[in-house]
Amino acid sequence: MNNNVYGSFDVVVCGGGTSGVAAAISAARAGAKTILVERLGALGGQMTVSGPPGFAYANIFNDSGQQVINGFLGETHARLLADGHAMPFPPPEERRRNTYAFVDPDWWGYLVFDMVKENGVRLLLHTLVVDVVKEGNKVCGVVVEHTGGRQTISGKVVIDCTGEGDIALRAGAPFEKVGKDDPYPIEPPSTAFAMDGIDWDAVLKYVQENIEAAQKNDASGLYADSILKLHSRILAMKSGRELIAVGHTHNFFDAITRKLIASGEYHPFGDIGFFFTPRDGGVIQAQFQHSAQVPNCDCTDIDELTAGEVEARRQAVITLKVVRKYLPGFQNAYLTRSCTELRIRETRRILGDYQLEWNDANSGRKFPDVIGKSVMTMGARHLASADTLGTYSHGVANPPNGGSFDIPYRVLVPRDVEQLLVAGKMISAQRDCYLRFLPETIETGQAAGVAAAICVKRGLSPRELEKDVSELQATLQTQGVILFGTN
Repeated sequence: MNNNVYGSFDVVVCGGGTSGVAAAISAARAGAKTILVERLGALGGQMTVSGPPGFAYANIFNDSGQQVINGFLGETHARLLADGHAMPFPPPEERRRNTYAFVDPDWWGYLVFDMVKENGVRLLLHTLVVDVVKEGNKVCGVVVEHTGGRQTISGKVVIDCTGEGDIALRAGAPFEKVGKDDPYPIEPPSTAFAMDGIDWDAVLKYVQENIEAAQKNDASGLYADSILKLHSRILAMKSGRELIAVGHTHNFFDAITRKLIASGEYHPFGDIGFFFTPRDGGVIQAQFQHSAQVPNCDCTDIDELTAGEVEARRQAVITLKVVRKYLPGFQNAYLTRSCTELRIRETRRILGDYQLEWNDANSGRKFPDVIGKSVMTMGARHLASADTLGTYSHGVANPPNGGSFDIPYRVLVPRDVEQLLVAGKMISAQRDCYLRFLPETIETGQAAGVAAAICVKRGLSPRELEKDVSELQATLQTQGVILFGTN
């Protein structure tokens, strides 16, 4: 096949992960002719292919009990809940940071395929974006390769939702990346897997007997804090399946993890705690996210990324064996799902017209160009160790009045390049305010999609749109996004 044009579109979304599907669907809903290009045959990225992460549908409420994230995330949760594929939000008295509403990742994947079709998004799967088409500093489209050869796709606005900023890099946008000699190592990529066949009552018995030890401060204090707030409820639980309300079990099995590391039976790069995944018919599975992690792995280096895939699977096998041998209630447990690729936590952060800072999060800053909100624990960092979570020197951000902080539109607009937006974990933020978590990737994807559609309609560049974001904000609000009226 010659290098011909596949088609011309208003909006070209590169990458079909959580940010990409939100961007494409939201752009189409805002009236743009939209194409979504994905390198795999599946949509969902960190939700379906390399996850779900434990914090997938978590941190949706602030510490005042106010919901601060809705929009595409709220819509998908509601649709899955109605079909029995999600857990409900916590009861009002328990709504705060570090609370969870787990969803079934595989049904989430089916749902977003339906939503792409419902909204008329053109979908191009098994296709890799390999370059951009530019006129000066203006991105006019992308070059793709698939089994039929190489083609170009023309677009009035391109959105990079690749996770690693691959398209922004090729377009010449500046970025930051952690070096190997940084005193805070690169956050480790990990391989996730799920297990079933668990005696949940045996798990609950152990948890209740060890709740006091679990409340001791961990490296970040985050896990212990959530356990403390649910102390009475945990002790009153009658069924092990009720543990899903806790969200995680990392602190409860810390002593077992460290004993196994000391004895040489377990590797030192993670722990044997887990999150939860709801399945059909009320089945609950254990979702291991922090048990197979690769230290200081630069996932923009293809050799390191390849070696990381191998190493994480080695660790997963070790974990599966020790879990069945030592974890209470897991003696007859079995593997039900193993993710096909690493979940990459940290690579490039594209430099935009504003760079979000830890102080913005800690002060609960409100921006006039707000496109979303967050209560995520800025200042925390992931570790390839039994601790799994640590902090930077200034600790975890704590917005005042039990509130949240705003995400400004300008973090989606890369410097030095026109007609390009970024969404997902590579948006413009300092390292200690790194918005890599799934709810924020959906929020920024939705905002980028709507912004792109408005730019096309009004004949503006994404940078020119910064002068007046009123239509962007109004459209996001009609799509259910929460922008104002919370702490």
